[in-house]
Amino acid sequence: MPVERIASIFAAQPMMAHLGISLGEVAPGRCALHLPLRAALTQQNGFLHAGALTTLADTACGFAAYTLMPEGANVLTAEFKLNLLRPADGDAVARAEVIRAGKLLSVARADIFCAGPQGERLCATMTATLVCQPS
Repeated sequence: MPVERIASIFAAQPMMAHLGISLGEVAPGRCALHLPLRAALTQQNGFLHAGALTTLADTACGFAAYTLMPEGANVLTAEFKLNLLRPADGDAVARAEVIRAGKLLSVARADIFCAGPQGERLCATMTATLVCQPS
């Protein structure tokens, strides 16, 4: 699927604009998304809320899988598992890649890194199953 098409579909999702998520690098089977730390997305201790991180990782996995789907198809999430490894105390980036691409189901993984004084630190990881919905 052309990168321009991915960017167009990403831009059509109001949730991404609402959360401030931006599209990063996109390549076949891969997608990176960025989420800046801001007060409106934090929990009581000032860390990025798990709900925001979940949305970031799920969307990155979905678009990574979508890059390998036929033109006109849609992608839907069937399931995911998120492991929160440490508090997300900085700007976050989710880097997703497809582990297995099938005709109907694909499996993708996303690692979420947060920027800190010592550089990026792994804060969470997701494994997701995505469904290819033919046109």
